[in-house]
Amino acid sequence: DILLPGPDVQTPSPFQRYLLSINLKYGRNLVVRNRRSATSDPYVKFKLEGKQFYKSKVVYKDLNPRWNESFSHPLRDRDHDVELRVYDKNLTADDFMGSSTISLKDLELHKTHELELCLEDPKSKEDDMGVIAVEVRLLFRDATVKRGPRFRPKKKQQNQGPTPRTSDPPKNQLKNQMWTGVLHITLVEGQDLPQYGQGDVYVRFRLGDQKYKSKNLCIQPNPQWREQFDFNQFEDIQEPLQVEVFSKRGRKGTESWGMFEVDVLRLPLNERQLYTHVLDPGKGKLVFLVTLRPCWGVSISDTDNPTLVNQDERDSVMERFSLKNTHQRLHEVGFLQVSVLKANDLPATDINGKSNPFCVIELGNCKLQTHTVNRTVNPEWNKTFTFPIKDIHDVVEVTVFDENGDRCPNLLGKIAIPLLTVQDGQQVCLLLKKEDLGRPSKGTITLVLEVIYNNVRAGVRTFQPKEKKLIEENQKFNKK
Repeated sequence: DILLPGPDVQTPSPFQRYLLSINLKYGRNLVVRNRRSATSDPYVKFKLEGKQFYKSKVVYKDLNPRWNESFSHPLRDRDHDVELRVYDKNLTADDFMGSSTISLKDLELHKTHELELCLEDPKSKEDDMGVIAVEVRLLFRDATVKRGPRFRPKKKQQNQGPTPRTSDPPKNQLKNQMWTGVLHITLVEGQDLPQYGQGDVYVRFRLGDQKYKSKNLCIQPNPQWREQFDFNQFEDIQEPLQVEVFSKRGRKGTESWGMFEVDVLRLPLNERQLYTHVLDPGKGKLVFLVTLRPCWGVSISDTDNPTLVNQDERDSVMERFSLKNTHQRLHEVGFLQVSVLKANDLPATDINGKSNPFCVIELGNCKLQTHTVNRTVNPEWNKTFTFPIKDIHDVVEVTVFDENGDRCPNLLGKIAIPLLTVQDGQQVCLLLKKEDLGRPSKGTITLVLEVIYNNVRAGVRTFQPKEKKLIEENQKFNKK
């Protein structure tokens, strides 16, 4: 068992209802029902009080099937057992392969239990019918409290006095910016949604500061989104992936049809997970896919030791994106290295004629930042950042901010450089501009950029839809 409950876990009251989350993982040593092929085509049904609430996909010709399907089901109480029944798929009547039960009374709340359930059939003479492995988690939520949206806009802070200046962060704080994996999410469809009335339905996803909102579709029983996007996964973020379905009916505002969470810390690498989550009673189900991929090419270092200066590392990067290796890792288009050296003559924001500048580097939905240099308008950062390139037509944005304590930082200047215009290895000094990039600001910034990419992969990516820019709450996303 993992995911221990927090210290403030409450005792459920009679008015509270539960949410049962199950991850159907795999079967092992299941019984043979097709004598000719000496195998079976198993699938699993989950029942509560005799009523089926979930049915898995069929895994053909496999006595050790892997499902990796997750779903949830709301409960009014925990007085009944969940029955798990396994069948062999046939053209006519399906053959029974054994059953087992999950006792809800024995489950500790807010804790994930890994169970291996032995299958049994009193009518069968077979002694060992195999096992089904599942992960089960039982939560409770207060049904008497109307839940507001999880995705409220951030309130503006007003009438705040001056706050203490922050000092330069330690090196491990810079490292905490680096993402170690990428969550590739596919929003597929809704099932059995309400079809009454007029209006729209949409889905919001959130992981830390990263947020995504789907397109609005007309309310219908089976809306088809078919949308794909990526979230970055950070080592120091322990938050789950939050998913919430909303309906919008004109001026009446929005109504939440159900919210649930996915524990991304338990996702296996490079395995596509199918989630079919039951929404609030009478609101249907939501289907989406999640794949966790390891991330390559993200780093922060001092400018005296950047990645591409080391000949062995440069050769490794060149080999990775060489034409002969085009067929490998098609989603990796290239590699960007940005050295942020210094800025000069920045605007002063404090009464002492100084600022506390730091620099943010963005490429698509990827973002890294320097440390803050206090009390200066001529900062020297001397930091080198590397990014994986997903689209050679992307633009790298470099923005200079003034650290403003706990309040929103002040924008001092910004530049945007298309990747295809980068002059490899050359030091450039660029004039900063306003946020809209149309008007000049005060000051300059000195950079060195280098781009390595695979022409074939870049060409293939050109004909695919451009990645949407994800909304983040905080311009400065240092995790303190």
